[in-house]
Amino acid sequence: MQHTTLIDVPTLAANLDHPDWAVFDCRFDLFKPEAGRAAYTEGHIPGARFADLEADLSGPVTPATGRHPLPDPEQLATRLGAWGVDRMVQVVVYDADIGAYAARLWWLLRWLGHDAVALLDGGLRAWTEAGGALTTALPERAPRRFTAEVDGRLAVPVAALQAGGQGPLIDARTEARFRGEAEPIDPVAGRIPGAVNLPLGGNLDPRGRFLPAAELRARYATTLGDAAPASAVHYCGSGVSACHNVLAMEHAGLHGSRLYVGSWSEWIRDPSRPVATG
Repeated sequence: MQHTTLIDVPTLAANLDHPDWAVFDCRFDLFKPEAGRAAYTEGHIPGARFADLEADLSGPVTPATGRHPLPDPEQLATRLGAWGVDRMVQVVVYDADIGAYAARLWWLLRWLGHDAVALLDGGLRAWTEAGGALTTALPERAPRRFTAEVDGRLAVPVAALQAGGQGPLIDARTEARFRGEAEPIDPVAGRIPGAVNLPLGGNLDPRGRFLPAAELRARYATTLGDAAPASAVHYCGSGVSACHNVLAMEHAGLHGSRLYVGSWSEWIRDPSRPVATG
């Protein structure tokens, strides 16, 4: 049985020693980029390997890109193979809690054609709350060969977004950033005109776990209206946390929504692109 959206702690614990399962720790802090690796060194789920958002899961930043452009697919495939992942492996990803960073690796694997990837619901916090052990030992996995089969339908380039004809454009950032009232990271505040704000926090219950599929479906159905789920496009600040909304729609059975990878930090690179506030 493949797990393709979410996985719970008991299921992961029962399969932790399975040779065809691989776990990745994706903890990160945008304001302290070294904090994720430091936290991993202090303790992680047994068998988990660290995947760094900027060193492993993003490509080089250029004057035209956002803050976290896509990595080269062949380079990422080579790295995954070196980490012991091939098409037979069930991948589980996690971060500190809600999955805002781990969802990036979830999306990247699907982009490379690997559907057997799931996010640990509640992340490391859920693992430790359930009494799960941590270790400082580094994992040992034999290399495998990962073959990338990129699904170009999942990513929307900025030119296609500017050309129009897409479905609902969904902004995963906080309301204050969406309205342009606050911008702690990027040099310009505001949003892409026409976007609808569905902050990723709305995917979660008070414990930081994903809402049931039916509730997630109702949340996104209001925005979709008569539009097909596959026409929807998600964005955020740099194409990372918007993956959380993509995952939520998939878990809700609303399949095929896409990601504007460059997101706000790429959109504002060109001053001729319009900006909305308020």
